[in-house]
Amino acid sequence: MTDRTAAGTASQDDARALLDSLPDTLPRDEILAINSGSKSDIHTERTYEYNGWSFTLPPGVFKPGDTSRIVHDRLLDGTIPVKGRSYAAMGVGLGVEAVIAGSLGAREIYAVDVHPDSVATAAAHYERIVGNRPETVFRPLVSNLFEEFPDSARLDVITFNPPAVSTRTSDDPTVVRNVCVGAELVLRFFDQIVTRDLLAPDGEIHLIVSNTAELKKIVGHGVDAGFRPVVLHRQTWEGDNCQAYLFKLIRHDAA
Repeated sequence: MTDRTAAGTASQDDARALLDSLPDTLPRDEILAINSGSKSDIHTERTYEYNGWSFTLPPGVFKPGDTSRIVHDRLLDGTIPVKGRSYAAMGVGLGVEAVIAGSLGAREIYAVDVHPDSVATAAAHYERIVGNRPETVFRPLVSNLFEEFPDSARLDVITFNPPAVSTRTSDDPTVVRNVCVGAELVLRFFDQIVTRDLLAPDGEIHLIVSNTAELKKIVGHGVDAGFRPVVLHRQTWEGDNCQAYLFKLIRHDAA
C-alpha cells in the first residue's frame, strides 16, 4: 500500500512528534522472514528493467527492490528535484538514479558506492543511456560514504537507501554489504554531512528507512544532528508488517 504525504517544513516539535509516531523495529524473526532468500542470486549476472531502460548487473552488484523503486519513481516524477542541481546518489549500485538525474538535466552527479564494480557498472550504464551532456558533470566515485568527496563539494540533493537492516540476514559478506550493515552506517552518513558541511544552504536529503532497521534511532540522530524530517512517502506490503518511509530532511537553519 502506498501512502503519499505532502512535503512541508517541520519544526522541532513536529520532528519530535514524527519520531514518536514511527513504528518500533520489527522482531528478529519477522525481519529474517521478510529478507529470506531475497539475495540468493547476487553472485550471478542478472538484468533489470526500469522506465524502458535495460540494465545488466554483474555478480555482486545490488539489484533494486521495492524500496529502491520508491526513490527512482520520486526522482522521475520530480518529487525529488534534480534539474540544474548538484546531486549525490549514495549507494548508486547499478546506476538507475544517476541515469534518471542525467536524463532530467542535473548540473552535477556524484554516482557513489563503496563497491568498485558497482561504480563501474553505474558509469557504463550512464554512458550508454545518457551519454555526454555538456550541461551535466558526471562524477563516478568509489567512496565509503563521503570520505573521498572533494572538500569543495556542496550538494543540493542527496538520496540514500542504506543497507540498514538491523538483523544480520546472511553470513555472505556481499549480502551484508547490500542489506544489513546496520544503523551505524546511517549515523555516520549524517555526521559526515554536518562535519564536512556538504549540504548546500537549501539542500535536501532523501532517505529511505524501514522498520526492519532501527528506524527511530536513525531519524532521531538526524534530528539531533540539526535536520528536520518530513515523510514524503510511506509504503506497506500485504502479508507482513514492514513499513518503509521516504524522508525528506533539510537543515534546521534552512527550515
